Amino acid sequence: MCKVKMTSILPYFIAGKVVKGFGRGSKQLGIPTANYSEDVVDKLPTKLDCGVYYGWAQVDNGQVYKMVMNVGWSPYYNNKYKSMETHILHSFLDDFYGSNLKTAVLGYLRPERDFPALSKSIV
Repeated sequence: MCKVKMTSILPYFIAGKVVKGFGRGSKQLGIPTANYSEDVVDKLPTKLDCGVYYGWAQVDNGQVYKMVMNVGWSPYYNNKYKSMETHILHSFLDDFYGSNLKTAVLGYLRPERDFPALSKSIV
């Protein structure tokens, strides 16, 4: 991963509808995520490496909250396609599938990695 390469494209702004993901974030990990469609993921710049990012998120025209986002293949699960899973640091009362999610990716935390067990993936 070349940090110089990535910082040249940050901040990066993304918008799209929230779609159902694999159902693992909330159910298996207790960390709900809002997922972008494959169409949005496919449009990511090649300079945006797989990994964990931080920034801001807004659902529809609501309040703006901090977020962390995993971009990649989720090696533990052996995903067949790349995904963008956004964990918004706020407790929402209801699901918001179909809502417009806007994110501002501000920085890079770490590369994506594989874990030997599901319990090891939660810090």
